[in-house]
Amino acid sequence: MDGNTIMKQPETSASSNSFQQVTDDTPPDSRQSIGIEELVQQLKDTADKLFRDRANRGDVKLLSTALKELRYAFKVFASYRGRRKITVFGSARLQPDHPAYQQAVQFSRRIAEAGYMVITGAASGIMEAGHVGAAREHSIGVNILLPFEQGSNAVIAGDVKLMHLKYFFTRKLLFVKECDGVALFPGGFGTQDECFEVLTLVQTGKSHLFPIVMVDEPGGNYWRLWRQYIQEVLLSRQLISPADMALFKVTDSIDEAVQEILGFYRVYHSMRYVNGDLVLRLQHPLSGALLVRIGSEFADILEAGIFEQTGALAEEANDPQLAALPRLRFRFDRRSLGRLRLLIDTINREG
Repeated sequence: MDGNTIMKQPETSASSNSFQQVTDDTPPDSRQSIGIEELVQQLKDTADKLFRDRANRGDVKLLSTALKELRYAFKVFASYRGRRKITVFGSARLQPDHPAYQQAVQFSRRIAEAGYMVITGAASGIMEAGHVGAAREHSIGVNILLPFEQGSNAVIAGDVKLMHLKYFFTRKLLFVKECDGVALFPGGFGTQDECFEVLTLVQTGKSHLFPIVMVDEPGGNYWRLWRQYIQEVLLSRQLISPADMALFKVTDSIDEAVQEILGFYRVYHSMRYVNGDLVLRLQHPLSGALLVRIGSEFADILEAGIFEQTGALAEEANDPQLAALPRLRFRFDRRSLGRLRLLIDTINREG
């Protein structure tokens, strides 16, 4: 797929489906037969059990607020599920004359020109820069209600695509669930929290796989020093795997940052588990030579069997708009996410 052709999966497939697969307790293969009506009934049954459990008012209020926030947010995002989106993280304290702010403006402008939407926390600083670059039409805001730094920036204020949430955990869920990539700019505790959150979710398979790029100001060292810490403290002590370093990219180049996002979807489209197998949807089929090479170089991520190129599977009938895409099907070990990212990089580079 070139940078100007954007297609995001609907609610029943790809990113949102993958996210459900790893967050629900129901076995993924049996979940496909559960309809929306039954799931809503389960929600009602769970709510009724709060009376039986004699839950205290604070706990019930937390659940009620979180559910209302998520329901409304899902409704807002549903109108834009046909477009890919990038979540932009960074400090609320950086001013428009700061080089990192300007980088965020340029990155978001370029990514919007490629057809993507930009999701930010909707406040000032880097969040504002993301919306300035993308412009109001292509911006989505997920604001957090705080005693400070809670005002929405002028670009997104009053827009139907602006949501106000009370809890960080519902907000962070939306940042990840609804995105097709993450761009991180310099920031404080919150940015670091979001950074390690997305890395953890991707590394453990608790989220769909997507590109993560850390963008420094030109000649800056914020993320370069962060990567040095990762290498010298985490990697050297074998607290992460060498392949985990493939899950992110550090750069001070807008060109490289944009290409990291667009290149991820050059051939790769989306993924889904079917009957225990991982199915990668692709923009076009792989050559026989590349399939043989993949089978040799990435045999270590197989739990059993081989890499098989197929068409759409019967179990994917609820994704008719993706029926024409070829598939790469294999029994993934569900542990080697860094290696899986390297496989996707190979497919995008050689496919």
